[in-house]
Amino acid sequence: MSAWATVAIIAIIVWGVVQLSKARHRADRGIVVDERGNESVADSGTDAETNREIEDLRERIKVLERIATDGNSLDTQETKRIAAEIEALRDKRAE
Repeated sequence: MSAWATVAIIAIIVWGVVQLSKARHRADRGIVVDERGNESVADSGTDAETNREIEDLRERIKVLERIATDGNSLDTQETKRIAAEIEALRDKRAE
């Protein structure tokens, strides 16, 4: 067997290993390849998972908005005013 034949066989084996590795990597990430070689993400439940995560994030934002705005409500301002009056009375009595 000549040196060129050995190089050709090794190149074919390396090419096959690379193709298998790419196929496994694509399958792990949910990537499909069409007959023209174009890659796209498979729709096997990723949309449902993404939508669920978006809804969770929206709920978190609502909670954060409520926390941020509750400090400005009339009830909160009244509570702070009463607490300040109580502290002022305590300070006067301590003198």
